[in-house]
Amino acid sequence: MDPLIDLKALLVEREDFEGGMVSKLREGLAQGGPQIRNLKDIIDTLTKRLAVAAGPQQKKIHLKLGVANYFIGHGRAAIDHLKQADGPLAAFFLGQAHVALGQARPYAEGEAAADTTDHYEAAVKAFDKAEKAGYAPQSVQLQRAGVLRLQGHLGESKSILSKLKDAAAHNPEYYFQEGSLAEAEGDAPRAAKYYERTVELEPRHAMALFRLGFLNDLQGNDVEAIGFYERCLKYPPVGKGVLYNLGVLYEDNNMYEKATDCFRRLAKADPRDERAKLFVKDAEASLTMTYNPDDEQTNFLNKQVMEIPITDFELSVRSRNCLKRMNIRTLGDLTRVTESQLLASKNFGETSLEEIRAIMNAKQLRIGQSLDQGQQYEFRYRPQQNLTPEEQATLGKPVSDLNLSVRARKCMNRLNIGTLGELVQRTADELLEAKNFGQTSLTEVRERLGQFNLKLRGD
Repeated sequence: MDPLIDLKALLVEREDFEGGMVSKLREGLAQGGPQIRNLKDIIDTLTKRLAVAAGPQQKKIHLKLGVANYFIGHGRAAIDHLKQADGPLAAFFLGQAHVALGQARPYAEGEAAADTTDHYEAAVKAFDKAEKAGYAPQSVQLQRAGVLRLQGHLGESKSILSKLKDAAAHNPEYYFQEGSLAEAEGDAPRAAKYYERTVELEPRHAMALFRLGFLNDLQGNDVEAIGFYERCLKYPPVGKGVLYNLGVLYEDNNMYEKATDCFRRLAKADPRDERAKLFVKDAEASLTMTYNPDDEQTNFLNKQVMEIPITDFELSVRSRNCLKRMNIRTLGDLTRVTESQLLASKNFGETSLEEIRAIMNAKQLRIGQSLDQGQQYEFRYRPQQNLTPEEQATLGKPVSDLNLSVRARKCMNRLNIGTLGELVQRTADELLEAKNFGQTSLTEVRERLGQFNLKLRGD
């Protein structure tokens, strides 16, 4: 095993910090072990030196602190220091830090969408400054293409990459930006090929590893996704998306201790992230849960019986029409109503009631049995017949249009919810029963539905 790179000699004992030393810093952090802790100790040392430094020496320390904070994921601190440093390296990393914070915004509740726009605009200015100061033009152009893509200017991003195609043929960042552009255009297979090429050229390219993990995550390839996300952990800075997505996958695969570690890291890195705190609470609660496979099998079989549709049985026209008017669709619905409620329906008499009793007895169920557990029947959402074309189009939109977080999106998949119309048929309690779906995800779903002027059933 190679000896650990001396980060203190790199950042403290040397007066200057230059571009060529960044690669050495990356290499040192990739060694893992105590290196992150060593870097945090170095930040403390440099902070103390900054308090007594003056003039040009201060700017050099600000540069070191800016780069060091960037690599441990403290984006705001990195920006504060890099703004007070001089030179092309400071400007380039200032742009990188702004991009990182802009991309982290969807994972940080309470930040306005305008914050993302501000970060990306600041990144463009920083990269322009870096190029004018003499930073490697190709590297700056590739980062500029990335920011334009993030801002939605795909045509301009593509134009930059086209001009760089020949000159950047061996640059891993070029293939990453091409992959990101392909993904933004909806071509996931082509994106994956570019990301794979990126990792071939640079195995430590954390963002390419993250995107490969994310694409596998979307396809339900949990093992592959976890593998890519775990590789990301070796190459700081570790983005919030990595920890959130990996934590959720750990939960899905019953690795609750690892999930808890991921969410604790998130909460510690950004104490203002309320979502991370809630995820920690949920994951810690999972550590004390007991699991009985026999109970799960029994519950699964009971759920299957409860979900059998009424249309699977031979019923008289009168009984079928009465149940249809009451919007009772499954045997489970019949366990949540009383016989008196059925008899109160127009044209539903004792003959129809005997038909229903016979069906329920055959499945070892009885009308109203779920009421013992307090599960009252609620009428499901049923679209009105006089919906406008616009309203019908809204309900037909795919649930992916809500841009939900990984945890909420996985719940939609488990419940087989494909459209907004199918989602609004569900109650909050039904969603909360899904594995790893908590109050934070419920709030998110409600907020996103509100953007389409829709609500969950019962809200």
